[in-house]
Amino acid sequence: MAISEQETGKVRAPLRLSSIRAMARSRDGSAAIEFALLAIPYFVIVFAILETFIAFTAEQLVSNAVDTMSRQMRTGQITFADPTRASYKTQTQFRQAFCDEISIIIRCSETEAATPSKLYLDVQSFPTFAAMPTAIPRMSADKYSDLNVSAFKFTPGGPGSINMLRAYYRWSIIVDLVRPYITGLRPVGSSMPSEYLIVSTAAFQNEQYP
Repeated sequence: MAISEQETGKVRAPLRLSSIRAMARSRDGSAAIEFALLAIPYFVIVFAILETFIAFTAEQLVSNAVDTMSRQMRTGQITFADPTRASYKTQTQFRQAFCDEISIIIRCSETEAATPSKLYLDVQSFPTFAAMPTAIPRMSADKYSDLNVSAFKFTPGGPGSINMLRAYYRWSIIVDLVRPYITGLRPVGSSMPSEYLIVSTAAFQNEQYP
């Protein structure tokens, strides 16, 4: 039975209308488009969380290393006066031992023990605990000013002496979202703070070891 052209048009019209409605209801590809729009901020937030977590973990690691090294100094397991003693360490050897303590996360470069660039250790002996400095030595009064490394010394005392061990580490921040909130150090030559300054201090009096 032949279908007239007019009847064919009547059949095609509902088909075209239903196709348009189906296309409007279709969600094919919408997930990919939504992911493309949200991927960048999503991953920025994820990386910011991870970087903040790792930076704070590194801070705890440095703090633990300060506790460990100061305890060894206090008990005479590490000494600095008599090179004939098995406990004797030079400044470079002491710095290397500190690097070994933080090597789980923080890797010192091959030259870090002899020439500080990221890790700074300030080891000094004082007549009293009250004489110990409490401020971070900086190049200027600006709160983001770089460290004044010339103020750091390595003058530990012997048995019964009062000592301070303070460690500073420059932790570089990569994610821009985190940088304005946790950085506290603007290196010389940089226009903005870019490093998270890790600081840990131990004050103690050495035992009267032999």
